[in-house]
Amino acid sequence: MSAGWTREQMAARAARDIPDGSYVNLGIGIPELVTRYVPEGREFIYHTENGLLGMGPPPEEDELDLDLMNAGKKYVTALPGASYFHHADSFSMIRGGHIDVCVLGTMQVASNGDIANWSTGAPGAIPAVGGAMDLVQGVKQIFVITKHSTRGGDAKLVERCSYPLTGPGVVSRIFTDLAVVDVTPDGFRVVELAPGIDFEEVESKTGAPILPPI
Repeated sequence: MSAGWTREQMAARAARDIPDGSYVNLGIGIPELVTRYVPEGREFIYHTENGLLGMGPPPEEDELDLDLMNAGKKYVTALPGASYFHHADSFSMIRGGHIDVCVLGTMQVASNGDIANWSTGAPGAIPAVGGAMDLVQGVKQIFVITKHSTRGGDAKLVERCSYPLTGPGVVSRIFTDLAVVDVTPDGFRVVELAPGIDFEEVESKTGAPILPPI
């Protein structure tokens, strides 16, 4: 068995930290997997900015409804009691502070909670802001799920973001394949290490000072 968490295990670990009854928005990529791992005895009400509250997990083949998709254009289901609304109303929910938790992917997170997840800033890069800038400013708590390093081995948890920011000082907790990491007034701190991972490995793959678990 390989060390660290898989994508699915990262999503399941993040789901454990979402309070019961939360209104939750999920970003594109690994965060979308969180819908599969609602802990027993809890209920999350999933919101997608294209106009659905009460989003369920991806459909089985016999459940597929071509009219039901999330903001990432992936097919989803609607749970009993779900509601549909205009795109503008959906963003009013976000901007009005009515969403409790947002789980996003990212390119970089800085040790002060800055997040950069929409563009590398490279010449000719296609902008892809989507709803992220509204989400990081309007949602009460921002979680991030990401691999600890890029495919090329560069750190994604850094002292200062080099990519254009999505929002300053907004991230509270990060779930990577190596650890759960909090953003604190003293910078990054490991909350929990993934199986088979030691603190020295996390420290070596983090592009900023990081504190060990308490």
